[in-house]
Amino acid sequence: MADKATQLIAWADRFDPAILSRLGDRVLTHVQPDLADQAELAALERAAERAEARRHVTLSEQQDGQVRLSGSLDTETASLLREAIDPLCAPAGAHDDRSPGQRRADALGEICRLALRTGHLPDSGGDRPQLVVTVSLDALVHGVRAGALETGARLTPGAVRRLACDAGVLPAVLGGNSQVLDVGRQRRLFTGPLRRALVLRDGGCAFPCCDRPSRWCDGHHVQHWADGGATELGNAVLLCGHHHRLLHQGDWTVRIAAHGQPEFLPPRWLDPLRTPRRNLYHRRC
Repeated sequence: MADKATQLIAWADRFDPAILSRLGDRVLTHVQPDLADQAELAALERAAERAEARRHVTLSEQQDGQVRLSGSLDTETASLLREAIDPLCAPAGAHDDRSPGQRRADALGEICRLALRTGHLPDSGGDRPQLVVTVSLDALVHGVRAGALETGARLTPGAVRRLACDAGVLPAVLGGNSQVLDVGRQRRLFTGPLRRALVLRDGGCAFPCCDRPSRWCDGHHVQHWADGGATELGNAVLLCGHHHRLLHQGDWTVRIAAHGQPEFLPPRWLDPLRTPRRNLYHRRC
């Protein structure tokens, strides 16, 4: 051990503390491997205890329509998170121009949607998201406008429409003095036999070249239900979260062709002829 101390002192002016510590561990491994194993185990246990005590996740409301996510995870939990989001972090096709950070953020949202879809969460969170959209009678007649969550947070019309495709929506009609006149029944969703038929037809995300499996996808109304579209197979398509947002942005459009399969029309800046495209990735024949 004295030789180890002498050697480390000799290295002290050549290496920074992190590298010096690693060199010390290597020396100990060669000189006394049993003691090195004990030291490593003790260090790991101390680090695990510190990480467990300091673990936290914080969601902070921002003023610009964002929520800041921050926190610290222990190694075990972080490895579970990486394993869960990694399959969703790859680009979703040739037209996916999201940054790696944006893909990770979207993957986290997809994990939450999947957990909610399973119905295995506690009663307070086991259902799919249910939005109470507060609108005036005139807005209800002329279409969905900005919505409000029960927390008071505001949602854009696009977000309301996108979530409403495969989430519960309760229309609440207000009178002039904000008195609740009526709370409608939850609209029918893409669930049960209808979702199974949708999965059998599309196989996964139906957007061209996307390889996302069906479990990561939501049902999307080709003609939105707010515009009179029915919740039926002939008005539905499976989309992953990224391509669901892309469809609601309006550049791409989707339709159900005469053969019963969904096909997508690209924007004119990408293809002036808007040649219909299909996803052949999930086809079995």
